Amino acid sequence: MAGETNSEVDCVVIGAGVIGLAVARELAMAGREVIVLEKAGAIGTEISSRNSEVIHAGLYYPADSLKARFCAPGRALLYDYCRSHGIPHRRIGKLVVASSEAEVGTLDGIAAHARANGVDDLEFLAGPKARALEPALNVSGALLSPSTGIVDSHAYMLALRGEAGDHGAVFAFHAPVIDGALEKDGVILRVGGAEPVSLRARLAVNTTGLAARKVALSIGGVAGVPELKFAKGNYFGLTGRAPFSRLIYPVPERGGLGVHLTLDLAGRARFGPDVEWIDRPDYAVNAERALPFYAAIRRYWSALPDGALYPDYAGVRVKVVGIEPNDFVIETSNAPFINLFGFESPGLTASLAIAREIGAVAKSL
Repeated sequence: MAGETNSEVDCVVIGAGVIGLAVARELAMAGREVIVLEKAGAIGTEISSRNSEVIHAGLYYPADSLKARFCAPGRALLYDYCRSHGIPHRRIGKLVVASSEAEVGTLDGIAAHARANGVDDLEFLAGPKARALEPALNVSGALLSPSTGIVDSHAYMLALRGEAGDHGAVFAFHAPVIDGALEKDGVILRVGGAEPVSLRARLAVNTTGLAARKVALSIGGVAGVPELKFAKGNYFGLTGRAPFSRLIYPVPERGGLGVHLTLDLAGRARFGPDVEWIDRPDYAVNAERALPFYAAIRRYWSALPDGALYPDYAGVRVKVVGIEPNDFVIETSNAPFINLFGFESPGLTASLAIAREIGAVAKSL
């Protein structure tokens, strides 16, 4: 490549979303030389900026999954980090709502599953007690999750970037990985951009989320790359303020958690996500998809006015084909090239715990 320069580095993190930033911080604080490569012009422009900003308790994940393993400790680490770094957040709590007597029995199973995941603070509320907390609810019973919260995800990512930089990490934007090759004790990466370079890294970590498969396949010698599929989740905002002070989730339905209500730190309400399978990421919200939202929301909030929903935003969840239920995949068989596949929710919540895991893996290489 004309004008290309060659450099040898210790660690390269590909992707500057929340997990890439947390990994870069972890490696830099361990004394490693770190370069972060990001194809966009800023941090967190895809999955990390298009989510509900919920700090998840970890109620639903299979007990032997990586999602369950990382969520509870990641939640504790994230709350501590937010407190110590002045990141806006609120332990707002959520209600998992049974809207009929027939659904009440399912709450016991959810609570038992949550306990297996280390969530031991759930409280069952009979209908009257739940309505005392949230009078606008249609509810026959509910589980209160007091450790669920919300966070300013952008402020969190800025803090991670700043701390990584304070420990020597260098960030390169508009720097896409074009291709490369796996070697026995390193990874060659050809990086595009205004000043193309060829890097040889002792360790490389692929945290590119939606592009993780594409990046992995671009590196010669990498094997075992799974198929990925994309689930678009559309969100609709509420005109005016919702009469709720907590997050409201219906009893989970087959294939997802249903259309739930989340609040941001300013108190604005939004509903979602739905599931729209797509071939490639796109973020346009079709206003016509609001119709089933009204029916779903009115199961737990019958007073939702007609015409109150407007298209807000969409996010894309990345799923690993062949894993049911879906889970994170940390692929280390191509070390020193580590690939992270299928990192969707609760990736934000679990980011610091995931970074610790990658840091531990890096020490062993």
